[in-house]
Amino acid sequence: MLIFRQLFDPTSSTYTYLLGDSASGEAVIIDPVFEHERRDVALLRELGLRLVATLDTHVHADHVTGAWLLKQRCGSQILLSEAAAAEHADRGLVHGDHVKFGTRHLEVRATPGHTSGCLTYVLDDQRMAFTGDSLLIRGCGRTDFQQGSPGRLYHSVHEQILSLPAACLLYPGHDYRGLTVTSVAEERRFNPRLGGDVNEADFTGYMNHLGLPHPKLMDIAVPANLRCGRPEAEGQGGQIGEKNADWAALTCTFSGIWEIQPTALAEHIAGVGAGEIQVIDVREPQEFTDVLGHIPQARLLPLSELASRVGELDAQRPVVAVCRSGARSAQATVLLQKSGLKRVANLAGGMLRWRAEALPVEGGAE
Repeated sequence: MLIFRQLFDPTSSTYTYLLGDSASGEAVIIDPVFEHERRDVALLRELGLRLVATLDTHVHADHVTGAWLLKQRCGSQILLSEAAAAEHADRGLVHGDHVKFGTRHLEVRATPGHTSGCLTYVLDDQRMAFTGDSLLIRGCGRTDFQQGSPGRLYHSVHEQILSLPAACLLYPGHDYRGLTVTSVAEERRFNPRLGGDVNEADFTGYMNHLGLPHPKLMDIAVPANLRCGRPEAEGQGGQIGEKNADWAALTCTFSGIWEIQPTALAEHIAGVGAGEIQVIDVREPQEFTDVLGHIPQARLLPLSELASRVGELDAQRPVVAVCRSGARSAQATVLLQKSGLKRVANLAGGMLRWRAEALPVEGGAE
């Protein structure tokens, strides 16, 4: 079975796509964004997938690719057009190549015109295609920089994308109106730039008079993407926003919640970190002493009272929130972070996991 997820970066309106093969557990990501490496790794982990490659549709001018960061985290290969001549790419792709992930593959189609190195990735059964900026929903990418050409783009779209089966779903690199997907049949008929009776002269005249300003991040994004997202200085990137994790081995869930595993917390409580971490139990008082018991050193601070009692916590020390299953304590971590606490984590699985792993408790039943 194919696993498919469409992800979004609101800053650049970029879509990132994850495709996985459930039989093998292998996956690829198309057009990852630098700032969302942690999100993407969390989703891969939660879905039980192993990232084998990142694929960029072109050298982007409005955001920096996450390809380099994901390679450092996952060991994935970096793939993009050979025509892009980017540094640090593991494989330069040309028209007709196949990119395999488990039992599935993507066919590579060269679709230059927006840039000279644009690619479209077509799923093996031609039910889905990922068009980057070559074809947007009721639009297309601009053609006035990075060796763009209206004529080349017109032929690319008609010969390589709109020639696919009418029912083929098309997933663009961006959308600025919240639209998520279109189809070959729709774009053949309704695309105002490339559909209907529009010919090459019509399209060229239209594109040559767009008069758009250059993307704001172009001078930063293009050089960075020609390095496949590798930072210029060693040590940059890879830990963006992860100062939260300097006090323990934490993982970030796809929902954005930092978690600590029960054994890791137990080691801190019993070891040199004893007393450093504030463990707060956000259950109700009767639950604190019920059959599950509570963690030694834990302090009862019910979720219903937490907002009004945040000031009782030491903002300089890490906080771990605990509840029965991890649901209420996840809500507590969000509340604490919004209150200004920086180093906050949720106990993964709550007291149910803690007891299942036979870790020390006070009170409760055997």
